[in-house]
Amino acid sequence: MKLPLGFRSAGVAAGIKASGKLDLGLLTSDEPLVWAMTSTENLLKAPCVTRNRARHAGDHPVRALVVNAGNANCANGETGVWNNEDFAGLAAAALGLPRVQEVLTASTGVIGKPLPMAELRAGVPLAVAALQSEHADDFAGAILTTDLVRKQVELTLPGGARVIGIAKGSGMIHPNMATMFAFVLTDAIVEQRSLRRLWREVVARTLNQVTVDGDTSTNDMAFVFASQRLRVDDGDLRYALDTVAEGLSRQVAADGEGATTLITVSVSGGRNPDEARRAARSVACSNLVKAAVHGRDPNWGRILSAVGTSGAIADLDGVTVRLQGFDVFRGTSRAFDEPAVAAAMHAPEVLIEIDLAAGEAEASAWGCDLTADYVRINAEYRT
Repeated sequence: MKLPLGFRSAGVAAGIKASGKLDLGLLTSDEPLVWAMTSTENLLKAPCVTRNRARHAGDHPVRALVVNAGNANCANGETGVWNNEDFAGLAAAALGLPRVQEVLTASTGVIGKPLPMAELRAGVPLAVAALQSEHADDFAGAILTTDLVRKQVELTLPGGARVIGIAKGSGMIHPNMATMFAFVLTDAIVEQRSLRRLWREVVARTLNQVTVDGDTSTNDMAFVFASQRLRVDDGDLRYALDTVAEGLSRQVAADGEGATTLITVSVSGGRNPDEARRAARSVACSNLVKAAVHGRDPNWGRILSAVGTSGAIADLDGVTVRLQGFDVFRGTSRAFDEPAVAAAMHAPEVLIEIDLAAGEAEASAWGCDLTADYVRINAEYRT
């Protein structure tokens, strides 16, 4: 996937992962970037999250981001805080940057183990030496943990500006910020205040609507970086960010740990956008709904129950539920061809459509089925 103008990236194997796979990623720009971020609301936050949030609040200029996969560097006390600062310092020194504050950090992996600083000291210079401006493929591979596939989306705007997205996430995924790592890069010209407002809105509609297992990570962050090279229409940029972030959301949900089926929940008729989003999220993250999808069981009662749990107002006499395009509920139970619906659910993606009949708001959420493999993967996670 080609990088937008002004960016360079790298991904190398630093020995953090026992597998020997890529595990250290670096993004950088020759000029300060306009940027925005959202981050986890989990009260247990890794030092990379709290440090980046402080940079974000202070409007500090940023030139680089360094990522390691395999170690979350979370719950390690003061040692973890200083190791994270040293991680940024290693990148700043290797890049020749005058201020360590110009480097953001991100870590993902096992909680409670110290960062392998010897491997990082050796690996960061390798990443700097590997920097190139052609593609982001190695970086996309270097940020993965239990992911089976790389998550990448790209879009070209009228006039030539590009927006690309790179993400990681497979387990410990639940709506409470961004639910993974997501890095969106563009060479569009945009004012920082506008980008930060826009990014919050985009995340609320897309990345914050993904769920795999109901567990909110300690390290979740989603960034957008703009290198300020090409002029764009504000509406075109909004559309591109939405499209790229939605594409990443779908890919993360489809690659959920043990998943065989992507679940898309589309809600219409909400009283307001917040309620529509809450209803969609509630259905997508219901273990009962996820298990029913895995079993190809058109059990609409579980869907309605999840809507009720969300607290979203609905006109129950007018609520409609559709599974794979089949009406299965319309204000009351109704006869439908269960074998036909069950057969239609044998697909890579199952679409659940719900009309709340309470207003005009719409929202979507993305999840995946719950399988025995999810239990196996997480039972064996550290063994």
